[in-house]
Amino acid sequence: MTAEATSASTSASPTARQVWTRTRGVALGVVVLLIGAVAIAVIRSGAQHGRLDPRSADPYGSRAVAELLADRGVSTDVVTTLDEARTSAGPDTTLLIAVPDLLTRGQQQLVREATRRSGGRTVLVTPRASLGILAHGVSADPAISYDSLLDPSCALPAARRAGSADTGGIRYLTSDTRADTCYPSDGLPTLVRVPAASGPGDTVVLGAPDILYNDRLDEHGNASLALQLLGSRTHLVWYLPSLSDATATDSGGQGLLDLLPSGWLWGTLQLFVAAALAALWRARRLGPLVPERLPVAIRASETVEGRARLYRKATARDRAAAALRTASRTRLAPLIGVPAPQAHTPEALLPVLSAHLRADGRSLHALLFGPPPGDDAALIALADQLDALEREVRRP
Repeated sequence: MTAEATSASTSASPTARQVWTRTRGVALGVVVLLIGAVAIAVIRSGAQHGRLDPRSADPYGSRAVAELLADRGVSTDVVTTLDEARTSAGPDTTLLIAVPDLLTRGQQQLVREATRRSGGRTVLVTPRASLGILAHGVSADPAISYDSLLDPSCALPAARRAGSADTGGIRYLTSDTRADTCYPSDGLPTLVRVPAASGPGDTVVLGAPDILYNDRLDEHGNASLALQLLGSRTHLVWYLPSLSDATATDSGGQGLLDLLPSGWLWGTLQLFVAAALAALWRARRLGPLVPERLPVAIRASETVEGRARLYRKATARDRAAAALRTASRTRLAPLIGVPAPQAHTPEALLPVLSAHLRADGRSLHALLFGPPPGDDAALIALADQLDALEREVRRP
């Protein structure tokens, strides 16, 4: 068997079949995850269509509220741009912002300026981050209410007439002593009404959108509460924030990290810590090297012949000569009393070797430290001379 054939048969590179065998479990898991993600996206895409849209008859739409308000003489206009929402603000208008947290800081400032002294009502549905601008003195509690149906427990006439309703969701804290705090859960309200600083206007913060959904409107006091909150003025503007709005490109001077919620930053930090611990765990598993037992025993002569053929194929006479000379110097040094670390230093090896053989130091230097041979014949002659030198040193 040739060296090339031996090298090919003992190659450590995995074949395509081996790679597939090792990775098919991971590939199958990825395919299952992708199929599950697509299925969930398809299912949820239909369930959330028209969410909080007064034109939608879907379970999560709000068309029923708009029709009941129309029966009571309240007109409803749907707007998707900030400019339309700002120009409609007035004393006879209720402005409902479906998802106020989608507004940028600049958009929130513009809405606040338009509604602060308009004398109308502003209804915010499940706000969190936008409360600092849209509802001064109100902040969201990190813990939400797990009870959906709550009692009013306040003096607000609309809440007292409606009775219990599905307002359980985000809980709020307020420092405004004039505010009405209704439908508390564990002592914190889920509905807050903050009067304007001047004029008849006010801001209503609603912790859950359930009372506006089509499929929940006929339960408990949901319809009564929704109609009273949205029907206090003759005109209702239903603002559905859209990313296509030109004013949505204004981030208010915020950078990318400012726009990311804090949970993402903490999650990324935890991933880095977990990766570091995993790397440490895997590194500690690596112990000392363990010699591997070969499936077959290879004779030393075959190894020498194989390496010699490789040297010959590469025309590496310089490397072959260096290997021969290094091996000879390593074997000669202990025979003449030279320390092993100095065996490859001419100044330490040659004087002792010359004295031991009573030979010319120049010829020994050319033999043990000379230039590489110019052809194969010279390489063979070098090997013969090194063997003769070793025999002479070993001769008693």
